[in-house]
Amino acid sequence: MSETTQAELDQGAGFSVYWEFARPFTLLPPLLGFVSGAVTAYGAPPRPDWSTALWLYPLIGCVMAAMLNASSNAVNQIYDYEIDEVNKPARPLPSGRLSFRGAWVFTAASFVVAMVMAYLVQPVGAPECFIIVAVAAFLAYIYSAPPLRTKRSGMWANITIAIPRGILLKVAGWSAVKTVLDPEPWFIGLIFGLYILGASSTKDFSDIEGDRIGGCRTLPILYGVEKAAWMIAPFFIVPFLLINLGTAAGVLTGNALLLHGLGAFLTLYGVYTVYLMLRRPEDLATDANHVSWKHMYLMMMVGQVGFALAYIL
Repeated sequence: MSETTQAELDQGAGFSVYWEFARPFTLLPPLLGFVSGAVTAYGAPPRPDWSTALWLYPLIGCVMAAMLNASSNAVNQIYDYEIDEVNKPARPLPSGRLSFRGAWVFTAASFVVAMVMAYLVQPVGAPECFIIVAVAAFLAYIYSAPPLRTKRSGMWANITIAIPRGILLKVAGWSAVKTVLDPEPWFIGLIFGLYILGASSTKDFSDIEGDRIGGCRTLPILYGVEKAAWMIAPFFIVPFLLINLGTAAGVLTGNALLLHGLGAFLTLYGVYTVYLMLRRPEDLATDANHVSWKHMYLMMMVGQVGFALAYIL
């Protein structure tokens, strides 16, 4: 595509195209995750005195988390172009509604804004949030981009999703209120990280055809649909048992009754989701919007809200 054609294409790409390119449905979980982490930090003893920073830093941080996720989504779509031509041809790039130049401009702009905002979040006078976000951004980039492109490497793909979107997201939220030099935020992050380690594969089942063409060796491609479903099933259940374990051991300092209830509810929710996956695992590969994929997001949201409530009530 010539530069003139690219420029004309980008000029014709209105806000709605870039908004679609950012994949807005995926922006809410990191935003909510950051806020949940900040609220959890506030509720953990000792509670800090109320000040402007207690709402300003989390506000900056939640917008930052959404912007960083938009940048990550953009990078993924740029390097998944050939895959999306097969699996998701209606997206802005494969449909021709957005040029690669426009995609890169959006990616760079959203990344720079996210990093600047992350640097502004310094409630303890140290750039803890910035360091955490920089590591998360690096992992998100190598997931999609060569030469590493861990998306091609089986379980490494899940790991490079789980660390930034599970562990580091919660810790970054905590850093908007308190220092992260404390085991509690990392334990909470571990719970969500382990969950995403398995749950992130739910999207891979319906993408097998395109992923195979793009050389991505996802779990369903490596092990088959049924075996892969059984492999990820424990990650919908076991991580949430850690809520009860951490509460009983005193690692989690929120409302013990609410935390035990949250752990039990999410464990049972996980059992139900696993049932939906395993009763007919072949449907995972044919239904792009399989119900388990929807429940994966809902479980994440319930967990984020549940932790916040357990630490402020």
